[in-house]
Amino acid sequence: QVQLVESGGGSVQAGGSLRLSCAASGLTVSSNRMGWFRQAPGKEREGVASIFGGGSTYYADSVKGRFTISQDSAKNTAYLEMNSLEPEDTAMYYCAARCIGNPLRAYAYSYWGQGTQVTVSS
Repeated sequence: QVQLVESGGGSVQAGGSLRLSCAASGLTVSSNRMGWFRQAPGKEREGVASIFGGGSTYYADSVKGRFTISQDSAKNTAYLEMNSLEPEDTAMYYCAARCIGNPLRAYAYSYWGQGTQVTVSS
């Protein structure tokens, strides 16, 4: 049974940083494309970043240069380092795994975590 558990969310002021973690069980992170998505109230879930193996990464234009996705094979965990946070980044952030299709589209992923809330105040 696949399980993805996110952690690391919280409340920060604009310009601050957070590091989200996604601990996986039941699948190997390094052998699967992993993705981070976010969803703000009243908005559709949007792709933020995606990674496969050692380096194939994709980022939404809105986070390029500010967010970095990575993974640790030994810990079977994916990460999302978020810097220079803006109020517009406020959302529930979700980890996803096993992608078939567009790496920044939610429909392409088979497994999802429960989400972790990120709130950025101005």
